Amino acid sequence: MEMVLDWRSLGSLLATLMVFRTAMRDFLPPEAEMCLRRLLARVAAAFRPPSGTILIDEADGASGGANDLYDSAQLYLGERCLATAPAPRQAHRPVASLPDSHTTHDTYQGVRVRWTSTARTAERGAGGGGYSPYGVFGRGGHGVGGGGDHRTLELQFPRQHRDLIHDHYIPHLIAEAARMRLKSRERRLYTNRATGPGDDHHRLWTSHAFSHPSNFDTLAVDPALREEIRADLLRFAARRDHYARVGRAWKRGYLLHGPPGTGKTSLVAAIANLLEFDVYDLELTTVPTNSHLRRLLVSTTPKSVVVVEDIDCSLDLSDRNKKNKNGNNGADDETAAQLAAISPAAAAAMAVVGRESISLSGVLNFVDGLWSSCVGERLMVFTTNHPERLDPALLRPGRMDRKIELGYCTPPALRVLAKNYLGVGDEGCEDAGDDPDTVRDLMAEAEDLLAPAAGVRITPADIAEVFMGCDGTGAAAALRKLVGELRRRRDDYAAAAAVAPGESGEDTTDC
Repeated sequence: MEMVLDWRSLGSLLATLMVFRTAMRDFLPPEAEMCLRRLLARVAAAFRPPSGTILIDEADGASGGANDLYDSAQLYLGERCLATAPAPRQAHRPVASLPDSHTTHDTYQGVRVRWTSTARTAERGAGGGGYSPYGVFGRGGHGVGGGGDHRTLELQFPRQHRDLIHDHYIPHLIAEAARMRLKSRERRLYTNRATGPGDDHHRLWTSHAFSHPSNFDTLAVDPALREEIRADLLRFAARRDHYARVGRAWKRGYLLHGPPGTGKTSLVAAIANLLEFDVYDLELTTVPTNSHLRRLLVSTTPKSVVVVEDIDCSLDLSDRNKKNKNGNNGADDETAAQLAAISPAAAAAMAVVGRESISLSGVLNFVDGLWSSCVGERLMVFTTNHPERLDPALLRPGRMDRKIELGYCTPPALRVLAKNYLGVGDEGCEDAGDDPDTVRDLMAEAEDLLAPAAGVRITPADIAEVFMGCDGTGAAAALRKLVGELRRRRDDYAAAAAVAPGESGEDTTDC
């Protein structure tokens, strides 16, 4: 009975409140009602703890472009706080973001913060920006005279934790967003555009998706060398603080040299896949001047591999001491003719400049000059078939920190190739139709023929082509064909050894 009376009292109270609310609307003027509402809001705010607010605009007023903090916050909130947030329709990879007029919460070191996304139509000619009592994190809108939606993220937090939010939470948010971008990004393969007189240089690189399958487990090189290169790369990627402490730019140079077909390009792709770097394939014959070369360098991004393939065939970077001894009459004309045959765009640029498009000093400054320190965490990789032709200044430490020779196929490299192409490993052969003893004997004979004492020289690319031509015939048939090819080459080398040097008829084409 007492409970019934309580419920009746509650009903009477609600009815009284409704009558009071109706009376306020009917008898109080709007000004008095507004004053009463403000008074009640102040009374309610007095019982709430004080809070701080940071406004982060979508656009940066300084440049009118995107605000990096806004993008980082949206990425962070989409990953950490929003399980059912909508994804942008026109995104290459779906990325969740905080919808307009939506609120979510996050907790950092026990402190609960509130994020709110707002959008309003920006008035034409209006400025403004996101202001924080403790700092400005987003300035301006879309610029004077701009229109469209003006989006803002509002971060609210207890005011007593202001230092924690500014000094730790915001940097934590930016670092997490950077990690998520790196993990989800699509790696790209860039190449520089051929330019001629009158071309603009706003678009220096064109790009395509990089999806080369090469990795360190499939490289047909000596296992000890492979692991040494892998350890060196991982050590480089983890030593940012060390490079800053010793006063060196965070970059490293590699010179890959060896005969054609020994896996230089595959090693470059494996390096990019190991470190998850973009690849910039620089074609020097299309670069008109040294200054343009510098512009190409500073337009690259961190976490990238800059590759110059066949450096000895691209430009005349031969040893200056040898040229001075032998004389260089007609060398400039010959170099110009070679470049004209390789690249008409480079020849057109040379016609305007009146000299060689790029000099040795320009390449040296590109590799190790002041401009080379503008972009951090970068690898410079040059490949060549004839390292002895290059000027020693290009090969000194600091420019080429490591010189890696990739030679002809060895027995350990053959085992890698046999495992990749034929499924032949230490545990046996995957093809049940082949006799294991036959496969084992053929592998042993092939390894004996590849031993240094046998004098057989064959590149991993040649062996891979033999295996590719025997696809579907079984491991034994492929190895049998390889052994026949190795025997033929052994006999040819033995016959050539009896011929005087220079009379063997071998092709001596340089490039």
